[in-house]
Amino acid sequence: MSDNFINCISKLANALTVGATVLSVSTFGIFALTVTSANAASCWNHNGSLMRLEASGNDRWMYYERPRSVLRAAGVRRGTLLFNGRKSGNWYSGTARRFSKFCPGTPLEYFVEGPVAGNQLKVTLRGQRQVHRSCRTTGRVANDTLVFTYSHNC
Repeated sequence: MSDNFINCISKLANALTVGATVLSVSTFGIFALTVTSANAASCWNHNGSLMRLEASGNDRWMYYERPRSVLRAAGVRRGTLLFNGRKSGNWYSGTARRFSKFCPGTPLEYFVEGPVAGNQLKVTLRGQRQVHRSCRTTGRVANDTLVFTYSHNC
């Protein structure tokens, strides 16, 4: 393989961000590619916090990058996992976590699933979780919706 071709592929791999246009000149010609979907290592807004999406194949992890201040009392820090699961087509499913200042370090885990918007810039997950009061189950169930909106390449 030529060095120009390898350089072209390297530039494409490094530029996979939403709306990025990659232009490369090689011995094979001029290539232009506009990427319209969000990729791994991208930042997303969620409920006042900035999140980091990581991906490997179809596996997905959503970590807090800049959690909103109220979450600190619940033990949430940069790198705290909020969601892990899988992407199948335009559908996410997996485990979400609910954090509480009454139970720092022991989040409530529950199943969520939902669609990725057609433009790949929004993920909406829904699920039912147990309602806890001071780390104890109340016997009630609540519906939760988690909305992630693409922000930028992290």
